[in-house]
Amino acid sequence: MDAAKTVVVLGGGVGGLVAASALRKHLPRAHRVVLVDREREHLYAPSLLWLMVGLREAVSIKRPLARLQRKGIQVRLGEVEKIDPETRRVTVSGEILDADYLVVALGAELAAEAVPGLREAGHDFYTLAGAEGLRAALGSLRRGRVVVLTAAPAYKCPAAPYEAALLIDAFYRKRGLHDAVAIEVFAAEPGPMAVAGPETSAAVKQLLAAKGIAYHPEHQVTSVDAAAKQIVFANGANTGFDLLAYVPPHRAPRVVRESALAGETGWIAVDRHTLGTHFPRVFAIGDVVSIPLQLGKPLPKAGVFAHAEAEVVAKNIASLILDRDASDRFDGHGACFIENGNGQAGYGGGDFYAEPKPIVKFRAPARRWHLAKVLLEKSWLHLKV
Repeated sequence: MDAAKTVVVLGGGVGGLVAASALRKHLPRAHRVVLVDREREHLYAPSLLWLMVGLREAVSIKRPLARLQRKGIQVRLGEVEKIDPETRRVTVSGEILDADYLVVALGAELAAEAVPGLREAGHDFYTLAGAEGLRAALGSLRRGRVVVLTAAPAYKCPAAPYEAALLIDAFYRKRGLHDAVAIEVFAAEPGPMAVAGPETSAAVKQLLAAKGIAYHPEHQVTSVDAAAKQIVFANGANTGFDLLAYVPPHRAPRVVRESALAGETGWIAVDRHTLGTHFPRVFAIGDVVSIPLQLGKPLPKAGVFAHAEAEVVAKNIASLILDRDASDRFDGHGACFIENGNGQAGYGGGDFYAEPKPIVKFRAPARRWHLAKVLLEKSWLHLKV
């Protein structure tokens, strides 16, 4: 047998978790698989939308990463401080890790501070603390105006802010407060989930309209006054709110931005099919990468893509180590659920690599899609960690 190899996976989110698990499945135990993350627990982020309206508790959507050690995956807790892609050497909380193969799955960094006043004025429902704070605020508000805001036109999980508005609407309808609480969406982007195509975008707008949720596209926030509860936009408009729920701007993690991995966009550039970087035996997957599409926009940042990319990378790394043909390819297919409230969800999916533009089919909200999303959550939390 050839000398044992070490594969280091940076990040314990969806992509990193799938990559490490698949590598362990495909490689003999003589080869090391090391997962690095600064958090002790994996948080199933898609369920934060349910948590913010009281349908989940934090304890039910988290699992200790240490459980991966039962599968033969070494878990290293610590902060990734430096990445040298040329040598595949990583510094984690002062300790040096050398990798024969390196998978970067560090996700996107949330940067609310990029918009003056935003952090102080509202609740970021992309984090556990923010979602829990929003749940408490929703429960306290019995009359007024709720604004759901996207602070930048590109962000992970493109359906999430629209799901948030629809779930908040259902939250107040259930409490008999629909007439007392107005819900509006102000979006930096020109349309919901625009990369998925006009059919899906129009369908999501119709979901909002059917609930009486006002939608204001192309409103790029420039600042927020927490005391006055006012949002100022680049187009000269401004609006007030009683409760603000927001998606913050995203950027690549600092350790990536400061490394040779960062491309012109600030994200990691990869081969769209193999997820290989410009550096031999270094791969990147999930939200930390930027994959341009022919229509001029990048592939959306979403867990479904991170999952599929991770499977491809893991199989190919295992094949390279075992001297087999590394022929797996990521084909750009993906799908997502769109929660509509009241136990229903829509579903959209298709080929995002299709040219000249993605081919995506949207299916109207139904109970079966909501149940499918619940089943996905359960299978992930019981089988992946």
